[in-house]
Amino acid sequence: MTGNGQPPETESDSEMESLSPAVSVAGGSGRGRVTLQIIAEHLAVSTATVSLALRGSPLVAEATRARVQQIAREMGYSYNRSAASLRTDRTNILGVGFHDITNPYFAELLAAIEETAAVHGRSILLGTYAENLERQDRVLNTLKEYRPDGMIICAAGGSEAQTFQHLIAAGVPIVQLSRELPGLDLDFVGSDDRHGTHLAMEHLISLGHRRIAFLGESQAISTGRNRYSGYRESLAKHGLSLDPAIVHSAYGTRENGLKGIQEVLDAADPPTAAVCFNDLTAFGAMLGLRHRGREAGVDFSIVGCDDVQEAAQWFPALTTIKNFQEEMGRKSAEFLIQRIADPSAPPRRLLLTPELVVRGTTAPPKG
Repeated sequence: MTGNGQPPETESDSEMESLSPAVSVAGGSGRGRVTLQIIAEHLAVSTATVSLALRGSPLVAEATRARVQQIAREMGYSYNRSAASLRTDRTNILGVGFHDITNPYFAELLAAIEETAAVHGRSILLGTYAENLERQDRVLNTLKEYRPDGMIICAAGGSEAQTFQHLIAAGVPIVQLSRELPGLDLDFVGSDDRHGTHLAMEHLISLGHRRIAFLGESQAISTGRNRYSGYRESLAKHGLSLDPAIVHSAYGTRENGLKGIQEVLDAADPPTAAVCFNDLTAFGAMLGLRHRGREAGVDFSIVGCDDVQEAAQWFPALTTIKNFQEEMGRKSAEFLIQRIADPSAPPRRLLLTPELVVRGTTAPPKG
C-alpha cells in the first residue's frame, strides 16, 4: 500500500498504537505497545495534545508538535488503521486495479491518483493483473478483502459487465478509468478516443498520405474499439478504402508495434504512414523501421497516442495524441471520493478532449 493518508480527527488510545516499537518506552526496557497515553506521560502533556500534534494540527504550538512527532518516531509509534476502520466503517484506502503498470501511461495515471488521494487524506492499494481475466478476478477479490472505501478500475481485455458484479453486490463504489465496460451504470473517466484518432488521421491525410496503416487494433477493450472506429470513419470520410492487410491486430505493446510495422510493410501495397493504438506501439514501430533501414519522419510517418513523457524524448520525437492522463487520474480519484460520500448520486461520465501534438515522426510521403 502506498500513500500518506492522515489519521482521522478522533482516535482512541487503542486505535493509535504499534505492535512492535523499536525503543524503550518511558524509561523501561524491552519491547512493548506504544500508545498515545505512553507518549503523553513521557512528555507530560495530554493525550489530546499528542493526538493533535501527530496530525500536524495548528492548534498545537510548533515546538510541541515537533517534539511529539520526534518522540513518537523514536518510540516506534504507528497508527493502527485496522482498529480505526472498525469504529468508523472507513479505511481511508482507495483500491486501484490496473491491467498494466509497466506502460508509462498507467504509471502517470497512478501518480495522479495517488497525489489526489493523499491531498484528501487517503492511501491507495494497488493490484495488477495484465490482460488476464482469471488473475483480475483474484486481484479484485484480494483488494475487496482489504475493505477499501472504493475502487478505481481499468479492466483487463475481454472483461464484461458481470466481471464487477461481485464488487457492486458488496456495495463497493467503483470508478472506471480509461476503459469502459458496456452495460454498467458506473462513473467513468476517459478520453474521447474516436476524436483522437480523427485528429491523427486528418494530420496524416493533410500531409498527403493515402495508405495509412493501423497498428494495435483490438476489439477486446473499449479504447481499442473506439480508436479503430475513428480510423475507419476517417478513411470513409476521405473516400479511402479499408485494407485489412495494413491493419495489425494486437494489444498495444512495444513488441507488437515492432511486429506490426514489419507485417504491414510486407503488404502487396505497403502504407506510407501508420496510426498506432498507443505510444508504446509507436515506439516499437519506430524500432521496426530501423530494422529495415528506414527512419520515422523521413521515410515513413508514425503517430502515437497518449503523449507519455518518453514520447518527447525519442529521436525523432514522437508525434502523438495527448490524452491528459494527469487530469484523468486526478478526476477519477475525485469522482471516487465524491461517490463514497454520496453513493446514491447519479453516475457521471467524463470524456476529456484529446489534442494532437506534432513532433518529428510525421512528414509528407517520400518521393
